[in-house]
Amino acid sequence: MFDVTTIVQNGGLLLLGIFLFAEVGLFLGFFLPGDTLLIAAGIYAHEGKMAGGVGAVILVATIAAIAGDNLAYYIGRKTGPRVFRKDDSLLFRKDHILKAEAFYEKHGPKTLLISHFLPVVRTFTPLLAGVARMPYRKFLLFNAIGDTFWAVTVTLVGYYIGSRIPNVDNYILAILAFVIAFTLLPTVYHVARMHIQKRSKKS
Repeated sequence: MFDVTTIVQNGGLLLLGIFLFAEVGLFLGFFLPGDTLLIAAGIYAHEGKMAGGVGAVILVATIAAIAGDNLAYYIGRKTGPRVFRKDDSLLFRKDHILKAEAFYEKHGPKTLLISHFLPVVRTFTPLLAGVARMPYRKFLLFNAIGDTFWAVTVTLVGYYIGSRIPNVDNYILAILAFVIAFTLLPTVYHVARMHIQKRSKKS
């Protein structure tokens, strides 16, 4: 599951699409390497090892991401109110829903555009948009733009790397490790910042 090069080389576009769909639609973002899959697919597209070339990779990635996000939104919209319906639930409170609704009313479009580039965050963004009952048309528009921009940008980064580094196959694992670390930095920074703020408030 975690061998990106094997997934891309042996599974091709079909397995690439399945993994990208599952990352968000089945809430497996903690485990499935979406960014690294696209980077690897872009590199192999330059090497001529992906059917249909870089254009096919971008198309499949875009469709899979949009489909997964829409499934997550639907699940959130249908099940969210049931989960949060009790005011004094042990784990959840109704005011959480109200805060989410206010957040997506104000920042929803921007969040949908940016979150695709943040591992883990992009897994839960469409789900929370559904829970917060963000208008579907607005969700569909900005989510599709974000998914398309993400698929194009990350795939072309991989394609560019493949065009600039001779014998890139020898360094692909190191490249993917760097990509994982780089893409996780904003999420780690945000979590650390929230933790520091909570500790400062307690003190």
